[in-house]
Amino acid sequence: MIGDGPVAERVTAVLQERAEYGLRPVGRVGRGAAGDGDGGPGAAEGVPLPVLTTAQDVGRAVIQNSVRHAVFTAPPESVPDGAALFGLFLRHGCRVWLVTDRSGPGSRGLATRDHVWGFAAAPLHDAPHHPVAYRAKRAMDAVLATTALAAAAPLMAACALAVRVCDGPGVLFRQERVGRHGQPFVLLKFRTLRPADAHEAATRWNVASDHRMSRAGRFLRRTSLDELPQLWNVLRGDMSLVGPRPERPYFVQQFSRIHPGYRARHRMPVGITGLAQVHGLRGDTSIEDRVRFDNRYIETWSLWQDVCVLARTAGSVFRLGGS
Repeated sequence: MIGDGPVAERVTAVLQERAEYGLRPVGRVGRGAAGDGDGGPGAAEGVPLPVLTTAQDVGRAVIQNSVRHAVFTAPPESVPDGAALFGLFLRHGCRVWLVTDRSGPGSRGLATRDHVWGFAAAPLHDAPHHPVAYRAKRAMDAVLATTALAAAAPLMAACALAVRVCDGPGVLFRQERVGRHGQPFVLLKFRTLRPADAHEAATRWNVASDHRMSRAGRFLRRTSLDELPQLWNVLRGDMSLVGPRPERPYFVQQFSRIHPGYRARHRMPVGITGLAQVHGLRGDTSIEDRVRFDNRYIETWSLWQDVCVLARTAGSVFRLGGS
């Protein structure tokens, strides 16, 4: 059970009291899970559940109790560490449910015939929502990335030569980013600036106006040509062509504390471009707006939406959008 407040208390009590639903709670995650809150009439009747305070506790409980179902009483993106827990449950083969008061906040406007003692119940899926859909997205990524790498090879060679002539050795820039389900990977770009040290590379937000950048570097950033090596990341499976933009671990931690739903972006493979980017949300723009667009993209994902985003991205390259 993952959630706080009266709805979480009541749903927990219902599952404890009514064996016909076949779900016996074995642990609770939430700030109010210790039982010091008032769950209202018919709450957990004084039957406490083990309080799970860390992801390690949750993983251990899942294994020890052979857990096959996890119940959120609020959308994962609105729960602290909800996206990480969602990914953990999926990796352990659990079926994940959202069980909530249909009229309450966070109900997502659930339209479902399933219920738990009158509470709306709906399965939560990873995105894309079906293994076949995910394989189709991956196949499209592999085909388009291979084709783009072959077609762009002369252009990439020219970019590499420009970087080598203007900025010296070290044409490629490698940086750790956070991918799907919070897994780190090494992102590739053409180097447009040589950071002073590793700390600057990991924690400096934007270098677009840095005076140390050469004319070649500015041109590559302004045209987004510095992103071309990420086609290799797509081919490797680190990224998708379309998805939430990956960020450095330092900023993932910072933004996750400030913006609810930021970690939920990691339900989807990260991408070279995304719905937020084609709406102009790149560089020094609102992180809150990006989170909203990224999570909307995930909730409404389709291959056609990916095609539309790619088409809009191609158009923006000719307008020299850059970042």
